[in-house]
Amino acid sequence: MRIRRLDPILVDRIAAGEVIERPASAVKELVENALDAGATRIDVAIEAGGRRLIRIVDDGSGMSLEDLALAVERHATSKIPDGDLTAIATLGFRGEALPSIAAVADLAIDTRARGAEVGAHIRVEAGERRALRAGDWPKGTRVEARNLFAATPARLKFLKSERAETAAVADVVKRLSIAHPAVRFGFAADIGQSFDHPACGETREGLARRLAQALGEDFAANAIALDAERAGVRLTGRAGLPTFHRANAQMQFVYVNGRPVRDKLFAGAVRAAYLDFLSHDRHPALALFIDCDPRIVDVNVHPAKAEVRFADPGLVRGLVVGALKEALACALHRSADTPAREALSLLARGGGAPQWRGAARPLDWDPRRSPAAPTGFAEAAQEGFDQARFDVGPPSADAGPAAAPAAGADAAAPLGAARAQIHETYIVAQTRDGLVIVDQHAAHERLVYERLKAERAAAGVARQLLLVPRVVELDAAPLDALLAALPELGELGLVLEPFGPGAVLAREVPAALGDADVERLIADVADLLAEEGDARGLTRRLDAVLARAACHHSVRAGRRLGAQEMNALLREMERTPGAGQCNHGRPTYVELKLADIEKLFGRG
Repeated sequence: MRIRRLDPILVDRIAAGEVIERPASAVKELVENALDAGATRIDVAIEAGGRRLIRIVDDGSGMSLEDLALAVERHATSKIPDGDLTAIATLGFRGEALPSIAAVADLAIDTRARGAEVGAHIRVEAGERRALRAGDWPKGTRVEARNLFAATPARLKFLKSERAETAAVADVVKRLSIAHPAVRFGFAADIGQSFDHPACGETREGLARRLAQALGEDFAANAIALDAERAGVRLTGRAGLPTFHRANAQMQFVYVNGRPVRDKLFAGAVRAAYLDFLSHDRHPALALFIDCDPRIVDVNVHPAKAEVRFADPGLVRGLVVGALKEALACALHRSADTPAREALSLLARGGGAPQWRGAARPLDWDPRRSPAAPTGFAEAAQEGFDQARFDVGPPSADAGPAAAPAAGADAAAPLGAARAQIHETYIVAQTRDGLVIVDQHAAHERLVYERLKAERAAAGVARQLLLVPRVVELDAAPLDALLAALPELGELGLVLEPFGPGAVLAREVPAALGDADVERLIADVADLLAEEGDARGLTRRLDAVLARAACHHSVRAGRRLGAQEMNALLREMERTPGAGQCNHGRPTYVELKLADIEKLFGRG
């Protein structure tokens, strides 16, 4: 077949496929243009998920007639004034957004430059440019894209439902609004929820208010502030407490120089930082902001600008992991308040307790067969609960005055003074303004685990010499990553040495792993090293052993504790990082405020 030049309009449509994947991609490009134009207010409106209409109105600097004529030409941009691609300080830079949208939609732009006597108007229909003319638009710019992908109907088949596309557009606007709290953002759609985020300012308090607007008051109440710097790279933002977790990573927002990104470098760093606190299938909520010299980050590695590449990725990853771990450690025993609100909601609904409506209780009625009877306790403890409830025996809770003396210092402590132990499982403590219910096993499990980790860090990892050294063959990439990390692995108790081409020799393994499958262990560690560049695989194995040991050696449910033991447990929780959740991310205690309890009884 002969080689021929493609039609220019077809070239534009092919290029548009790289930049404009769906309506949300077009909205992202247009909103970034508005932000680069210095807008202080941006209004986004869509119909039919963005397929029928996308309208962006801003109060930015606008464009002159001459600039507007060039704006719809491919590879024309104001974002690189000196032509230096290594120092891009704007959100947009490719010079393809407007012509790409114009290639697959009917595009109309109304604009007026600041100080100009008249505005300007242009229309491009499916790549066909109409005449440029003067307009009467008062200020800033309005961009309308109608009938998206009408010229490329094959693309329409790959779009999701209108509701799903609307949600994707809303997410894009929300992500950009978080990075620019000084700008007012409005979003309106004919499907789903609309929102309006007033301007909050560029201060730390302004960012906190914007995060509350975009992510909800729950996030604001259950997040920790971050501020760290290393080698000219600064990290700020807020990280959710481990107990404020989600089933997916949709509430993770990462920005590099104000640009929202989704990058595996940050995803891996977040997993590493929360590794000790969350189950593998749960994800924290956070908003991280990286600010650095534009010359050390390449933002031109992805057509949609969703990924970046750092000159020193190890530096950035270490900064993120270190800052998150330090913030979580400083939070000590703090836990999310959402379990408490859920508990109060259940209590407010009454829990389905039986109502006798003045009639006598049947004499043969057995409370243990009631659907309202509590479950999940050991049989002996359950029996005690039933007896206490219906006055047929001694109470299960040790609630006598001498059981937990009212120590003034303990009552003033964050977790209060122990007052009772219920079902030999839960400690009830009184604080100055409420009460705390502690799961004694989960709490002590976290305390023992942290103690074992500290002992391992102080004394090093015990090693076990293999009677017969094992030869493990590996592929080239995992082997190279493994050989580069030999010193680090040796510190963790895994002593390896090269053994000819394509293999390593294992001489010692961590004693804590017992009769581990050495070949499988080394292969897993090598794969993780090749993928993520560190020895987390081995560290994770060792931490899992410590977690099992902590579980076996912690205070078990069903063990009666004295007042001194209970108060000692509470005080140690207050001193221990991560004590607000067990090793699996579940809360170790629930705090109920007195004001909320009084509302249950109609006193509020």
